[in-house]
Amino acid sequence: MMKKEAILVNCSRGPVIDEVALVNHLRENPMFRVGLDVFEEEPFMKPGLADMKNAIVVPHIASASKWTREGMATLAALNVVGRIKGYPIWSDPNRVDPFLNENASPPNASPSIVNSKALGLPVSKL
Repeated sequence: MMKKEAILVNCSRGPVIDEVALVNHLRENPMFRVGLDVFEEEPFMKPGLADMKNAIVVPHIASASKWTREGMATLAALNVVGRIKGYPIWSDPNRVDPFLNENASPPNASPSIVNSKALGLPVSKL
């Protein structure tokens, strides 16, 4: 489906890409390039992927910016404060759409930088 000379970057979720098919595609199309920060079955890579000259793989470091790490620390602290205040823990970390719906109030669940003000929790300065 992709052009033979395309560049693919995945720093979202590993299972988005079938790594066995990717290794085969990289072998068959040397002009195709890939950059991966996540893997299908972390921390493991499928055989052959690390050996590909047209692949750059890094150990899940896309979130290593100061801004992101401060946000992660703030979110962790909000988890603790929210739980102490009695808010339920959000049980589905991959389901973020309720927090992003601008036409509805965020869920009364901990954690979220998005809903911390509405819950009366400290607000991140990020």
